[in-house]
Amino acid sequence: MDRRSFIRKAGATGVGAAAATAALAAPAIAQSNPKVTWRLASSFPKSLDTIYGGAEVFSKMLAEATDGNFQVQVFAAGELVPGLQAADATTAGTVEACHTVAYYYWGKDPTWALGAAVPFSLNARGINAWHYHGGGIDLFNEFLATQGLFGLPGGNTGVQMGGWFRKEINTVADLSGLKMRIGGFAGKVVERLGVVPQQIAGGDIYPALEKGTIDAAEWVGPYDDEKLGFYKVAPNYYYPGWWEGGPTVHLMFNKAKYEELSPAYKALVHTAAQAADANMLQKYDFLNPAAVRRLVSGGAKLRPFSPEILAACFEKANEVYAEMEASNAPFKKIWDSIKAFRKEHYLWAQVAEYNYDTFMMVQQRTGKL
Repeated sequence: MDRRSFIRKAGATGVGAAAATAALAAPAIAQSNPKVTWRLASSFPKSLDTIYGGAEVFSKMLAEATDGNFQVQVFAAGELVPGLQAADATTAGTVEACHTVAYYYWGKDPTWALGAAVPFSLNARGINAWHYHGGGIDLFNEFLATQGLFGLPGGNTGVQMGGWFRKEINTVADLSGLKMRIGGFAGKVVERLGVVPQQIAGGDIYPALEKGTIDAAEWVGPYDDEKLGFYKVAPNYYYPGWWEGGPTVHLMFNKAKYEELSPAYKALVHTAAQAADANMLQKYDFLNPAAVRRLVSGGAKLRPFSPEILAACFEKANEVYAEMEASNAPFKKIWDSIKAFRKEHYLWAQVAEYNYDTFMMVQQRTGKL
């Protein structure tokens, strides 16, 4: 055979083989990174940029990791469904996902609240440790599966403030007859101390405080509270929000839609959710210090709940827990797990962390930082 002819034929064959390989490879790559378009209903308005922004961080990461093939369109509260119906819409398949706080749905079953925050539970670091390494994610998903959902932590505000009060609250007796905007689990606890819980939407709190329709209101913390101007009509700003030591904000997905995802996409969903979870707490930790300074400059009066009040609330919370454990097996299973870790978490926290933080706080107060 002529050598040059052989090379020409071999070259042609090589080009053909390369083209065939490309033709086979392109569909394979496309199939591993398919087009997915989801809608996500947030429970939050865009004005609460940090908590609402958690869903945007999640969406952005998925899009960037898949060259735009996995798109999650985020809708603020009220754009598709009311904020407090986000999980219901996800269960129904109206949307594929939501970004919400599980305790919003505690009225249907108190077990919902355990995935987010309950009175005198864990702080943000503790609840994240329980979720990611104490089996919390799996335990809560056992419950969510009964609702047609799959959930992952998607944010945390850190310990919240105890709320805004028109008058000082110095003793347990001062709580009697107090009309307070506070809902869910915490409302059930303080009700036993004479508080009259009120369910009021965020936009209606300020006028209710101003008119005296309510005497107090809890919201979130300095950065978010500042935007609503409560300090102008209820200047006493109490802490801590013992009912929300570290509330988890969840990304929840329609379980059937989540199960349709490829293993690679499921892994990306987990990674993006954990990134959104960490980012939100970091952002609040950065923004709250400056916000609380501005609030105090504007007239807010920082006041701690007295040890007497905290002890009374702790006692009543335990009464409520005992009743729920006796009547609700799924609640008891998850709460038992949280309680067991809570005991260990606060044993360790008071060793190195507490002493380091206390020393540094003393340095701050004496002007050495």
